[in-house]
Amino acid sequence: MATDKEGARGRRRHRGNNRVTIEDVAKEAGAAPITVSRALNTPEKVSARLRERIDRAVEALGYVPNLIAGGLASAGTRVIPVVVPSLSILTFIEVIHGIQQTLEAAGYQVLLGSTDFDLDREAALIDSVLGYSPSGVILTGLRHRERAAHRLKAWGRPVVEIMELGEPCIDMNVGIDNAGAGACMAQHLLDRGYRRIAFLGTGMGMARDYRARERYEGHREVLEAAGVESGLLFQHDEPSSYELGRQLFLEALEARPDLEAMHFANDNLAAGAILEANRRGIRVPQDIAIGGYLGLSLGEHLTPRLTTVTVPRFGMGVEAARLLLTRLEGRSLASSRVDIGYELSVREST
Repeated sequence: MATDKEGARGRRRHRGNNRVTIEDVAKEAGAAPITVSRALNTPEKVSARLRERIDRAVEALGYVPNLIAGGLASAGTRVIPVVVPSLSILTFIEVIHGIQQTLEAAGYQVLLGSTDFDLDREAALIDSVLGYSPSGVILTGLRHRERAAHRLKAWGRPVVEIMELGEPCIDMNVGIDNAGAGACMAQHLLDRGYRRIAFLGTGMGMARDYRARERYEGHREVLEAAGVESGLLFQHDEPSSYELGRQLFLEALEARPDLEAMHFANDNLAAGAILEANRRGIRVPQDIAIGGYLGLSLGEHLTPRLTTVTVPRFGMGVEAARLLLTRLEGRSLASSRVDIGYELSVREST
């Protein structure tokens, strides 16, 4: 077996265009290449102890089997997988649109994958798509299973992580400061004179939507610094919807009838709350103020119109695609991290 130091030298050697080969895995595992091939393709024909050794070598080197033969595999196909948590949420649809429009104009095709906010599913998708030798990958967030992140780093082709901004990243990063966005809305509500303010979201208890959790933490810190009650949190684990926004609205009012404002994790939830308030004759913002996040167009058509933190989702997709194309064309980047920013859109709901 190679030592850790030798393994690290091997991993560095294989960044860039030099893919880790089955021969490299064989050398790392102390086995013949044909044995490694057998372990990967017909594992029942190899002893458990040897399989375990080969599996460790595969993980250590980030080996990705070629599913496309010859020069095409070594050069990379003109396909870019884009891995997102959901294909039914408008947030990701608009980002995908920006990516697709930009990449297709440059002669690339987009391959979509959805994880349903499941990091194990994301890791399996990454294993699958890398075998088809894409030119690069765009994926959501900065949190991944360790083996998936390691494999992408060892793979050596362009990777862009989107939707949030932070360090470390695998390669390139385009996103926003989620805690900052949450703090922005909380500060706006304080500036409006509200003091009893709740945060309402979905998927946060199961850590599915950890970006919403980050916005809540930004919200909480601002309220805490202002010396007002900061821990008012109402949440469900189901996927976001208008109906869930309605339920959260009613549950929060029942638990805390003295609430003055509600800060929703997204505009869909906030829209459901405003519609329910209208049905019940609850005045917004006179009886309860409501703020959202994303800047979906529906917010401008509600009565009252929704105050929200607007994120340039299409622009985020365009910028992610541009970073990837810049790297593919061999040009240098001004920066590998881009803060796409956000804007407070103040309307009548607060």
